[in-house]
Amino acid sequence: MKTLEIIGFKRANLDSAALNEIREAGNVPCVVYGPGIPEQIHFYSPAILFRDLIYTPEVHLVELNIEGTIVKAVLKEAQFHPVSEVLLHADFMAYTEDKAIKFEIPVKVTGSSPGIAKGGKLEFKTRKLKVKGTASTFPDFITVDISDLDLGKSFKVNELKPQGFEILTSPNVSIVTVGIPRALRGKKGE
Repeated sequence: MKTLEIIGFKRANLDSAALNEIREAGNVPCVVYGPGIPEQIHFYSPAILFRDLIYTPEVHLVELNIEGTIVKAVLKEAQFHPVSEVLLHADFMAYTEDKAIKFEIPVKVTGSSPGIAKGGKLEFKTRKLKVKGTASTFPDFITVDISDLDLGKSFKVNELKPQGFEILTSPNVSIVTVGIPRALRGKKGE
């Protein structure tokens, strides 16, 4: 799995006026907490550094460089402005290589579905799956092969064979379905 570096600068003043100044200067207030960190670290980073972390379908591990202190972390939560959708705040969770963490990994579809060839439409029911394991065992994405999906059929979580990590998403959840368009529904009943 890819790792991105985010450079941060510690902040001592946590009041709302200081937060507004940080945001007006084009930065994002952040916090990191978790194993190996005695108490949470409040910091800020330039907003441009989050482009490859947030605005992409890929997932990344993060190496935070906070004034020379290196912390391995994952993005736990990102808060956005409700109207402008500007990134307002980011929470990171530190991890160690020997302890399992929970993470969301995107789904990648491969293969050609016979149902789509007949006019069906591929419908994503979920684009990410919640997993648990050590960071070194996480793949960049979870592959779903739709080669056997016919019209009206689904690929469920329980059909996956994870290696080195555990899938926490319910086994009965459909990942993708080949939907039957209205035009074909009428033909089936004839």
